[in-house]
Amino acid sequence: MRRIGDRLFVIYSFLIFAFLFIPIVAMVLFSFNDSKLTAEWHGFTTKWYSELFGKSSIWTAFYNSVFVALVVTILSALLGTATGMGMSRYKFRGKSAFDGYLYVPIIIPEITEALSVLLLYIWVGIPLGLLTVVLGHLTFTIPFAAIVIRSRLAGYDRSYEEAAQSLGASELQTFFRVTLPLIAPGVIAGSLLAFTLSYDDFVKTAFTRGPGVEMLPTTIYNLARRGGVTPELNALATIALSVSLVFA
Repeated sequence: MRRIGDRLFVIYSFLIFAFLFIPIVAMVLFSFNDSKLTAEWHGFTTKWYSELFGKSSIWTAFYNSVFVALVVTILSALLGTATGMGMSRYKFRGKSAFDGYLYVPIIIPEITEALSVLLLYIWVGIPLGLLTVVLGHLTFTIPFAAIVIRSRLAGYDRSYEEAAQSLGASELQTFFRVTLPLIAPGVIAGSLLAFTLSYDDFVKTAFTRGPGVEMLPTTIYNLARRGGVTPELNALATIALSVSLVFA
């Protein structure tokens, strides 16, 4: 019975992975299809990628998405590290409440959060553009980064820092030469998570980008809405997927 159970578990796992990845593989495969019909294979070609390279509007959206994601990643790493260290090391009034509020941007519906951010911009009078997209993405990437970095600090042995300071190291030297290298895996993981969340986010991007500012997720959506799923759209989505895989 145990052997039968193991085989059933393997089959079940295979079916789950197939359900997750077969659509992605099909999208990548049909981006090389020598036909506009996505349901029929007519041979291998790279012309859809060549056509993409000739469209400046698409590459502007791609560069904007990468630029915003990189800025969000850097800020999330800095603020997430500071938040994670502060929450794990210090006791202060309202810490429990703040700890709970840190999870709010993660658990509330994204459409609600995007609308609230848009209303804040309108109320304050901030014109929509790349800056508002960055600020909108930071509202949910900082908590993700802070939680990951804080988990890295769980069980952290501060005797290393005490030893460094007893040998004459300042607080800054201790942080950059001792603390940061030890928590670097958590910082890197939180940063990559922030990049992925920002790079492919659609809802907050659509609400905060403003007119004339094209981002890759909204461009893909507009192309699919106007022309349906085409090999050219599959090629664009494959390029977007490749960027995520490289960082992963």
